Amino acid sequence: MTTITFGKAINEGLRRALADDDKVVLLGEDIGTLGGVFRITDGLKAEFGEHRVVDTPLSEAGIVGTAVGLAYRGFRPVVEIQFDGFVYPAFDQIVAQVAKLHYRSRGAVRMPLVIRIPFGGGIGAAEHHSESPEAYFTHTAGLRVIACSNPADAYVMIRQAIASDDPVVFLEPKRRYHVKGEVDLDANLADARPMGVATVVAPGRDVTLVTYGALVQTARDAATAAAEEGVSIEVIDLRSLAPVDYSTIEASVRRTGRLVVAHEAGEQGGVGAEIAASITERCFEFLEAAPVRVTGHDIPYPPAKLEQYHLPDLDRILDGVDRAMGRPNSLSEVEA
Repeated sequence: MTTITFGKAINEGLRRALADDDKVVLLGEDIGTLGGVFRITDGLKAEFGEHRVVDTPLSEAGIVGTAVGLAYRGFRPVVEIQFDGFVYPAFDQIVAQVAKLHYRSRGAVRMPLVIRIPFGGGIGAAEHHSESPEAYFTHTAGLRVIACSNPADAYVMIRQAIASDDPVVFLEPKRRYHVKGEVDLDANLADARPMGVATVVAPGRDVTLVTYGALVQTARDAATAAAEEGVSIEVIDLRSLAPVDYSTIEASVRRTGRLVVAHEAGEQGGVGAEIAASITERCFEFLEAAPVRVTGHDIPYPPAKLEQYHLPDLDRILDGVDRAMGRPNSLSEVEA
C-alpha cells in the first residue's frame, strides 16, 4: 500500500490506463504542459507524448465532440472538464450524442468515453467553479455517473471507467484532491469492487445515511458524533449515481427503518429525491419515518464567503438524523 493524495491517485490511475492500452487518449484544456488546473495530469504528457495527452482549444463542445469521433473510431478518450460549471457548453454533445449513439446504432457503435469533472464546493471559488450538476446526467439514459470519495476508490474507479464500453461521467470532489489515503497501486481490476456497487463505510442500526463524493467524510464524522449520544448511523457511500445500487440501500433501510440522503446539489429534482422516492416504494412497510433529505439550497451557487451556509455540514446532517429519529432539535425550529 502507498499513501498518496486523492489527486495523485487519479493521476496514477490515468498513467496506468495509458500504459496498459495504446488506445487511451487524454484531452482537455491545459492538461498537457501545465498538467491541468488541479495538476491531475501532471507529468503524463512528458511520459506519453503530445499525441496521447492533448492540449485542446478552450471549447468544451469541441473537446467532447472530438472525443465522440475518437470513440467511434475505436479509441478510449478521457476528457477533462476544468470545472463543473464549464460542462454546460458540451451538454448537447453529451446528452444527444455520447449517451445516445449506442442505442441509436442498435448496438453497432460503442462509446467507451470518460468525461472527468471536478465537482462541488468547499474551495472558496465562485459560481461555475463550485457546482454539482450530477442530476442532469443521472436523468440521461445511456450514461454511467460515478462519484468517488477517497484515494483508493479514485485509483481503481478511474481505471474501471476507462475500461468500460459505456460512456462514464466521472465526478471528482475537488475539495478532496489533497486528502491522503492508502492505495494499492498493484490493484487488479478483476478483483476490485465493481464501480456500480455501493459501500457501507460505517455500520449502524438506527438510521441509514446515504451520500457520495466529498460528503462521505462529513457523514462519517456525523456518525461518530451521533454515537456519543447513543444513535447508531449506518453510512453508505453510493459511489455510483447511475445506476444506483438500490440493493445495498434497501438492505440497510430494512434493518434501520430510517433513511437520510445528503448531497451538495440542490434539493429540487436531485439524486436524493429519486433515492427517497425509490426506497419509499421498495421499503414502505419497513420505514418508521419519512425519508429526509439534507442538501444544498435551491439557489445559484453563492459567493465564497457564504458557501459555508449553503453546503451541508456536520450540524445539518445531524439535524436530518434527528428529524428522521423524531427527536426535537433547535436547528429545525430555527429554520421553521
